Amino acid sequence: MLHIENASQQSSQMKTKVNSFLFSSLLLIVFLLPIPLGANRPWAWNLFQIAIFALTIILCINSTSQQIYSLKKYTVIIALWIAMIVLACMQIVHLPEGVVEWLSPVAYELQRNVGLLEFSLSLDPGQSAISLQKLLSFFCLFLSALLLLNSEQRIKALLMTMLAAGTFQATYGSLEVLLKLEHSWIFNIETEQIATGSFVYKNHYANFLMLCLAAGIGLLVTSLQKDQMRSPRDLLRSVASTLLSSKALFRVCLAIMVIGLVMSRSRMGNTAFFVAMTVTGVLALFLIKKRSRGLTLLIISMFIVDLLIVSAYFGLDKVKSRLGETSLAQESRDEVIVDALPMIKDFPISGSGAGSFYSVFPGYQNADVLPFYDHTHNDYLQFAIEYGLLGFSILLLICLYAAYKSLHAMRNRKNSIFKGSAFACVMVFIGMAMHTSVDFPLQAYANACYFVLFIALAVISSSLKLRPRS
Repeated sequence: MLHIENASQQSSQMKTKVNSFLFSSLLLIVFLLPIPLGANRPWAWNLFQIAIFALTIILCINSTSQQIYSLKKYTVIIALWIAMIVLACMQIVHLPEGVVEWLSPVAYELQRNVGLLEFSLSLDPGQSAISLQKLLSFFCLFLSALLLLNSEQRIKALLMTMLAAGTFQATYGSLEVLLKLEHSWIFNIETEQIATGSFVYKNHYANFLMLCLAAGIGLLVTSLQKDQMRSPRDLLRSVASTLLSSKALFRVCLAIMVIGLVMSRSRMGNTAFFVAMTVTGVLALFLIKKRSRGLTLLIISMFIVDLLIVSAYFGLDKVKSRLGETSLAQESRDEVIVDALPMIKDFPISGSGAGSFYSVFPGYQNADVLPFYDHTHNDYLQFAIEYGLLGFSILLLICLYAAYKSLHAMRNRKNSIFKGSAFACVMVFIGMAMHTSVDFPLQAYANACYFVLFIALAVISSSLKLRPRS
C-alpha cells in the first residue's frame, strides 16, 4: 500500500515538473515569436507551429483528467473555435459537385470553366490548407493557455513576458532610427528612418507594441489595485514604493514602448493605442469596484508623460503631419475596398477560401488600382471574403464573447490580477477593433498569436477559480 502511495506521489511530482517546464516553454515561445520578422514568413511560422503543436500534445498527455475536465467552463468559446475549424476544413476538402454549386455558385462556375473534375469551396486550396494549419495552431495555443494559466503568478508571468518582448522590440526599433542604420542588425534588412523593430512592416510593429503596452498597463493596474491610498501618508508610501519596486521598471518599459510606437510613424497604430487606453480607463472608472486613486493617476500620467512630453521629442509631430496629409486622393486603399466588396456578394456563405484573396482579387481589381495587393488593408473585409459571412460571424462571436468576459471580470472579480488582465484585454479588443478596420495586423503570425492569448486571458480572468491559500 505504501509502495503504491509513493509511486502515486512520484507520478504527481513528475507531472508537476513537466507542467512547469511546459509553462516555461510557452513563455519562451511568446518572447521569441516577434523576433524572426514578426513570424510573418513561412519558415518562421512553421517553426512556431511545430513548437505549439508539440507543446499542446505533451500538455494533453501530461494533464490529469481533472485538469482536462476544468475546460468545461470554457465550453462556449471552445465550441465556437471548433465550429471555425470545421468550416475551414470544409473549404479544402473535395465536395460533391451539387453541394459546391449550392453553397458557392460562383466558385463552382469558376472551377468548372477551367476544367476541374473535383470541386471545393476554396478557389485556392493550397493557401487555404496553410491557413487551416495556422488556425489549428491558434486553437492549440488557446487550449494551452487555458490549461497552463491556472494561477496568479502564471498570469502575471505571461503579462511580464509580453512586456519584456515589447520593450525589446521598442528599444531595438528606436535604436535603429536614432543610430541611422542602413540595414537592420537582425536579418540585415534595409531600413528607413522609421522604427520597425524586427518586423518588416511598420504597422505590424506598431500593432504589436500596442498589444504589449496593454499587457504592461494591465500589470500596473494590478499593482495599483493593491494600493488603496486612503490617506496622504498612504499616498507618500505608495509613491516611495513605486520608485523602489517593480512598478518603476514597468513604467520605464511603458515609456520606452511609447517612444517606439511614436517612432513607427504609424497613424492608426498610435491612434488605436491612445483611444483604447482612454476608453478603457474611463470604463474602468465606472466598472471597477473599490478602485484605487492610483488607477486614475495612472491614466492621467500616461497622457501627460507619454503624449505631451516623451512623444514630443520622438516624432509625434510627424505622426500628426501624416494624419493631416492623408487624403483619399493619395490613398488607394479605399479603392481596393470598393473593388473587393463585390467578392462578398459572389461568395456570401462559405467565402472564396482562407488565404485566397491575393489570387482571386486580380479578377475584381479596377485598372486604376495599380499596386498588387495581397491583403485588403481591412481585416474585417478580408475575413468576410475568405471565410464568408458564416465564418466571419463565428470569428466576431469569439471576439465579442471574450470582450464581454473581460468587462465582466473588471466589474465582478475581486482579485487584482484578474482586474488588471481584464483591463489589458479590453484595451486590446478596442485597439484591435480600430486597427483592423484600416490594416491587416492579424495577418502577422506573431500579432495573431498574441491576440489569441488575450482572448484566452479574457475568459480566464472571468472564470478561473483560484485555490485558497494554505
